[in-house]
Amino acid sequence: MNSLQRARTVIDIEVEALLDLKKRLRGEFRRAVGLITEAVKRHHKIIIVGVGKSGHIGDKIAATLTSTGAPAVVLNALNAMHGDLGVVAAGDVVIALSYSGETEELLRILPSIKREKVTLIAMCGNAKSTLAVNADVQLDTAVRREACPLNLAPTSSTTVMLALGDCLAMAVLDAQGFQKEDFARYHPGGSLGRNLLLKAADVMRPLTAVAALTVSDTVAAALAAMSARRCGATVVTDRRGRLAGIYTHGDFVRGYQRDKDTGSAKLGAVMTKRPVTVSADRLAVEVLRIFEEHRIKDLIVLERQNKPIGLIDVQDLTKLKLL
Repeated sequence: MNSLQRARTVIDIEVEALLDLKKRLRGEFRRAVGLITEAVKRHHKIIIVGVGKSGHIGDKIAATLTSTGAPAVVLNALNAMHGDLGVVAAGDVVIALSYSGETEELLRILPSIKREKVTLIAMCGNAKSTLAVNADVQLDTAVRREACPLNLAPTSSTTVMLALGDCLAMAVLDAQGFQKEDFARYHPGGSLGRNLLLKAADVMRPLTAVAALTVSDTVAAALAAMSARRCGATVVTDRRGRLAGIYTHGDFVRGYQRDKDTGSAKLGAVMTKRPVTVSADRLAVEVLRIFEEHRIKDLIVLERQNKPIGLIDVQDLTKLKLL
């Protein structure tokens, strides 16, 4: 079997294992989600413990839970007997990962964990194992075979554990009503944080920095204002300062092709009425979606009473690394 064949076989075997897991998700899974959600609401911890490859998967599960509103910590089974068990407190939920359910280092700390008033959720592939029998909830991670050609290296089994951890985290996220604004609080760095935290008012050019004229001004005046402000659009208002429309450099090019004297035309006669707008408190990620949906390059930002307060140029989002 060549390398490509082996790779495709690995994927086929692991997909099969995931589909089997999907069929097994029933009442025990719902119970686990409820117990975790209730613990989080009561400000208790989720404690993840595993050894070897299961321990590595546990690290990822803990990170996913923590980043989606369910605080989780990793308990090192090897150090637990030397003081680290102090992290376990009444009301916590312990999720123990062991495919065999007979991992010696894990079973050694099992009595101490059970002594505390905690809920023990086992992720294991043997329903009759010591871990599974002593757990409050057992989540079955059994696989037909490992993707390893020797059927030895944890592959399918760890993939199933990882996916099951994601299932728990996302179900708990739903149960808590966790929103993208909450997610942003835990991910303030990088483009993800910028996209989720910044609002339209944060990325717009204020009205004083863009071309802004009234319906009675001319196209020639709009061109001069756009050139002076280095922007491709003019915000057009009525006499009360309310939004009337938008006039862009593209509008001028199209108008000039039809009428060489378009420079003397009033903006009220040639502007685009009812342009696409956005409120100042809309998130930057929503602004991105509006640009993509409407295929526009300029977006007017409004406050109450339909009054424009700024303009967002799609190029500004690129400079801010939002695109």
